[in-house]
Amino acid sequence: MAIILNEEYYKLLHDLQAVDFVLVELNLYLDTHPTDSNAIQQYNQFAKLRQPIVQQYESKYGPLKHFGQSYSSDPWSWNDTPWPWQV
Repeated sequence: MAIILNEEYYKLLHDLQAVDFVLVELNLYLDTHPTDSNAIQQYNQFAKLRQPIVQQYESKYGPLKHFGQSYSSDPWSWNDTPWPWQV
C-alpha cells in the first residue's frame, strides 16, 4: 500500500532532517570538546525536540528505523513506500 505524500509529509521530513543535521554536528563537536556545557545543553535540547517530530511522522507515515528502534503499525508497514530516503 503506497502512502499519499502531502505537504505535511515533506514538512515533517524536512524538520527531522534539520534537527538531525544539528545533532550530528553537535555530536562531532562534542567528540573533541567533551566539557563544553553549552554544546551539551544544545545537544540535549535538540534531542528533546526530535522526539515529538519522530512520533508525529511515524504515527502518520510509518517507521523511520528498523530492528526494534521504531514501532510498526498492524499490518506490518515496512513494505509501504516510499521510504524517507527515497523522496
